[in-house]
Amino acid sequence: MASPSRVLAEFAAGLRFEDLPAPVVHQACRIVLDAVGCAMAAWTEDAEKARIARDTALLYPAAPGAGIIGAAGTAQPAFAALANGILVNAADNDDTHKRALLHVGSVVVPVALALAQARGLSGRELIAALVAGYEVAVRIGMAVMPTHYRFWHSTATNGTFGAAAAAARAMGLDADAAQRALGIAGTSAAGLNTFFESGDMTKSIHPGKAAMLGILAAQMAGLGATSPPEILAHPKGYLAAFSLEPKEAALTAGLGTEWEILQNGFKWFPSILASHSPIQATLAIVGKHATDPARIATITVETYGTVTTHFSNKDVAGVMAARISVPYCVAAAAVDRALGQAQFAPARVADPLIQAVLARTEVVAAPDLDPLYPRKFPARVTITMQDGTAHIETVLLPKGDPGNPLNDEELAAKFRQNCAGRMDAGRMRALEDAIMTLPRAESLTPLSALLA
Repeated sequence: MASPSRVLAEFAAGLRFEDLPAPVVHQACRIVLDAVGCAMAAWTEDAEKARIARDTALLYPAAPGAGIIGAAGTAQPAFAALANGILVNAADNDDTHKRALLHVGSVVVPVALALAQARGLSGRELIAALVAGYEVAVRIGMAVMPTHYRFWHSTATNGTFGAAAAAARAMGLDADAAQRALGIAGTSAAGLNTFFESGDMTKSIHPGKAAMLGILAAQMAGLGATSPPEILAHPKGYLAAFSLEPKEAALTAGLGTEWEILQNGFKWFPSILASHSPIQATLAIVGKHATDPARIATITVETYGTVTTHFSNKDVAGVMAARISVPYCVAAAAVDRALGQAQFAPARVADPLIQAVLARTEVVAAPDLDPLYPRKFPARVTITMQDGTAHIETVLLPKGDPGNPLNDEELAAKFRQNCAGRMDAGRMRALEDAIMTLPRAESLTPLSALLA
């Protein structure tokens, strides 16, 4: 019986566009659209981070090479993917597979795009590479979660495998070389969750780094570099090292028949996914009741336990620190009756009233809600006013979850909003059309011109 690493390698190397059901192809296009929009937004919402990403890639120029989304110049594919992974994640608005807790698009889209551009591939080949990477990444994520998340940022770690699988497929590696690429990826995977308090740039470096290392792993494997043949299930391998309760069967369950890409979620709010149900519950309360934020006594967010240990920092000073703080997101939504990019502007983060409400906001684990996670992302919000009046709302599935999905027009509206600060309406419409018609694109040259 083939080992898990071999099965995944054979899947990635052998996947053909013709094997993909129509809904999978359409979802792949949606993932590219969302990732590109998120990357464009980085130039408006976090220009310094975008500049660092671009300038790092351009330390490794190449002509022909791969482009940087929203910028001029081309770089070696691994470093273009590094920059684009950072850009996609910079505004914390990128997609999520909830059971793997993994921002897959920020890793596999940069890989598939960079190698497709550099190697002159068609849109169909780009999509096949993207799907290969997606299916591998989330299965490894589901095999090590949830205990993996105690220390490790799953996009950085499990994403490296998806990047290697996508790169192997884009480069046309055979199964032997793809297996070696997965082995190199596994021994390279890293990325700590330390950023959850500081909100520093490593959160966004992680998907870029995973994309870069995946390409390098595939390139080295293609040149003949060797690696452990069973990096995943070996007693000293990835599952044993990175999880207290590994689930080996999850690595290959349903591979090629149950398409995890269809379980992808798209963010409706530009903040950590754990904040979305609390935000929606808060907005529902302030939408129904005339709550004066200055007269809020307390806000209690009851939710699943991981939120209390990872996403509940209240010492919020910077923009990314605000995006990954559930208490901040709830406080800002309660004060402004909205939660969009405007609520993460530095002036709003520092606003005295938001900070005062933040100080009175608490997040607690709820015994009745915790077992629902990760099938659902539950939250119950109680806003208690100074006169003792309490308003309560519960949300189990936030907008954008596969169980409460964004339709095509809603996703396109998000894309247009993200791109609005970087391009005019005509170019935006052309870019949207080029992405959604990738299955018919024999060349990526028109798309590349629009992205630059």
